Amino acid sequence: MNKHPHRTIPIHNKNTTLTREDIRAYFHETADVYESLFEVLTSDQAYYVKPNPLRHPLIFYYGHTNTFLINKLVLAGLISQRVNPQFESMFAVGVDEMGWDDVNEMNYSWPTPAEVKAYRASVRQVVDELIITLPFDLPITWESPWWPILMGIEHERIHLETSSVLIRQHALQYVQPHPDWAPCTLDVPAPQNSLIEIAAKDIQLAKSSDHYGWDNEYGQFNKHSPAFAAAKYLTSNAEFLSFVEAGGYQKDEYWLEEGLAWRRFAQAEHPTFWVKQADGWKLRLMTAEVDMPWSWPVEVNYHEAKAYCHWLAAQLGKPVRMPGEHEWYSLYEHAGLSDEKIADSMNANLFLDHFASSCPVNQFAHGELFDVVGNVWQWTETPIFPFDGFQVHPLYDDFTTPTFDGRHNLIKGGSWISTGNEALKSARYAFRRHFFQHAGFRYIVTDTPLEENASHYESDKLLSEYAEFHYGDSYFGVPNFCQALSEYAIEHLQSRPAAKALDLGCATGRATFELARHFDHVTGIDFSARFIGLALKLAQQGVLRYTMATEGDLISYQERQLAALGLDQVVDKVAFWQGDACNLKPQFTGYDFILAANLIDRLYSPRQFLSSIHERLNMGGVLMLTSPYTWQEEHTPREEWIGGYKKDGENVTTLDGLKAILGQHFSLMQPPVEIPFVIRETNHKFQHTLSEVTLWQRIS
Repeated sequence: MNKHPHRTIPIHNKNTTLTREDIRAYFHETADVYESLFEVLTSDQAYYVKPNPLRHPLIFYYGHTNTFLINKLVLAGLISQRVNPQFESMFAVGVDEMGWDDVNEMNYSWPTPAEVKAYRASVRQVVDELIITLPFDLPITWESPWWPILMGIEHERIHLETSSVLIRQHALQYVQPHPDWAPCTLDVPAPQNSLIEIAAKDIQLAKSSDHYGWDNEYGQFNKHSPAFAAAKYLTSNAEFLSFVEAGGYQKDEYWLEEGLAWRRFAQAEHPTFWVKQADGWKLRLMTAEVDMPWSWPVEVNYHEAKAYCHWLAAQLGKPVRMPGEHEWYSLYEHAGLSDEKIADSMNANLFLDHFASSCPVNQFAHGELFDVVGNVWQWTETPIFPFDGFQVHPLYDDFTTPTFDGRHNLIKGGSWISTGNEALKSARYAFRRHFFQHAGFRYIVTDTPLEENASHYESDKLLSEYAEFHYGDSYFGVPNFCQALSEYAIEHLQSRPAAKALDLGCATGRATFELARHFDHVTGIDFSARFIGLALKLAQQGVLRYTMATEGDLISYQERQLAALGLDQVVDKVAFWQGDACNLKPQFTGYDFILAANLIDRLYSPRQFLSSIHERLNMGGVLMLTSPYTWQEEHTPREEWIGGYKKDGENVTTLDGLKAILGQHFSLMQPPVEIPFVIRETNHKFQHTLSEVTLWQRIS
């Protein structure tokens, strides 16, 4: 179907002749190239030594992409059996880079590369069979069962690139040349850069459904881009050398505060991939060091690029910076580019069409400019933000939302290893500013100041409602639910051990904090990374800001502080994790108390959860369940319901089901009680609900 390999496949336009075989071929092509990347590693040890202290070792990423795919297919209900539950927990969470200033060391017992290779083969077989047998209907939309398959494929394409960057940071003893990953050998005299005038344009974006896309690409964006002058070429190693030799890494005045802190932490004196030797500069590529190709684009993080722009501005006496996102689109339009033109040609160092490295900055012309796409990613000045109409996909609610924090800047244009969705104009990938990708920059000269797009107030409807539910006002005289549950629990646990507690389905974390008034340490776990993100923000900053719907399009802005709730003193006693209550990681065990508030009727397998939860409790420990028992098939398959149905003509209540399942390991401590709660949706709409509360003591 594709004229060239590694192009994303069109899924919805008038000329689409997409077949299941096209998707199957794209799936296998993706898996093949991903597995070939890991063939550059020289030994099993290379999988376990961290190339970057802020990331997991490579064994994690080798298994992660297939774990991601299986987890999404299970979540979507497309498969019912896991391939390897242990791997699908171990390799599921922890992908994103940590902050250089907040490294979190965890101990893992990783499998062998051979075991992960066998796992990948099993996953490939499962997905291949699914592709062959799943009913095939066009067009493929967000709601289509084919969407999570494409999601898994494109997700692996992302990790093809990010894993290649980690391999590039590995010690040379762990990597070796490979015929599929041969770098460019061409170097030419570095061209003299010059400025090209870019006319003012009105930028209008609204991603079509022609190709697969991530959540942040959809919605509407309209912005006027005033005229500016742009560098003809990406900034070359030769250009950047002038900054290095001028002492740019030693002069604090060129660095922003965040960049200065990173530079001091990293003790950086030159770009990370530059290697200074007695006989001159070398450049570290993915599997080798080579003599410095001065005509290639310099590869740096945002902080280094920004410092260079400040230095160059001082040399030119003009304002210099990187483009904002809208200005990059202006460059793209000036060059007359389109996704179709790029995909149908090989006129860019993109799609792995040419080399396993960057190449000279004057090899691929795009109108008056060079490398508007391809070669290396281009840093922009824009922290990623949601377009108007932004929505999260229900199967992947934390692809973008954790990056809406003002600390992740967009990169545009793609690099030599960008394939699939990454190579589209609409792609919006963002990284922490200290982070390294195959990324460089193009500078522009303009007086136009940058505007702040990101909102510091949480505006997602569901998250805002839960923030208000947990930390907001009380309504109709009904006490705060999380606080009431915690007080009820503590009242009945006075004489019992109080070392460790677990708040499962903690949402935005209020009960986790409240329980820490009594317990030495409380862990909050929720399936939604977005909920956990709010809880973490509150723990770290002590303040939570969000918007609330009042009526129609009208909103109000709220600020809640832990100190005002008397919870600021317990922050060092809580920890928050993303996790699946039905598939918890092994380290979550040894608790004196577990709270599962309004959780069981939202699980895909409450029977599995209830049958194994005793393993997480100490003997004599207490499990507290609360639920309004609103069983719905959209959350829980009917055959998994604990109660709320008839059997042999008789009613089976959820309490009956709980007694049957928990009876082997627990005793019911006292009759159930009902605790009410109110969720505010708008000024005039509220949900009033009664949750039945039961306490269970582990007896075996």
